[in-house]
Amino acid sequence: MIDDDTIAAAVAAVRAYLRVEGSAEQALLERVAASAVALGEAFTGCVFVRRAVEERVALATGWAALAEQPVAAISAVLGADGMALPVADYAFDIDAASRGWVRLTGAAQPVTVRYSAGLAETWDALDAPLAQGCVLLAAHLFEARDAKAMPPAAVAALWRPYRRIRLAFPERAA
Repeated sequence: MIDDDTIAAAVAAVRAYLRVEGSAEQALLERVAASAVALGEAFTGCVFVRRAVEERVALATGWAALAEQPVAAISAVLGADGMALPVADYAFDIDAASRGWVRLTGAAQPVTVRYSAGLAETWDALDAPLAQGCVLLAAHLFEARDAKAMPPAAVAALWRPYRRIRLAFPERAA
């Protein structure tokens, strides 16, 4: 879930782009900004602004890839009871592509992995093409409420260099 600070920063950028002053249309701007960021993350396969993630992973044998990318840090692996597993019961790694991996060294069980993922620490630190693509898309969603117009092609052009394409779910050797 995209955090409130990221949405607020995106709304401020959209307001500046559209030259909308005051608090007019605040709820709508928050919705379109959140939608634009979510669509950007889905298109690129990357979390834009770093946030905490909690993911349930059904581990059997071998390594399991974490869903969100790029992973910055893995902070905890919790058992089914919600308690932290002993360090000897699991292993984790973050590879060169910033993909997070977890495996159990003991018996197979579902676990919850807590980690942080994101390309930038804050909205202001986000690469300009990613932020500008969000602003353009949010502005389009705000202005073209009748949904008859296509989004600007520039949005995909701005995001495409950051896109992580996955043809198959990654596997990792033991």
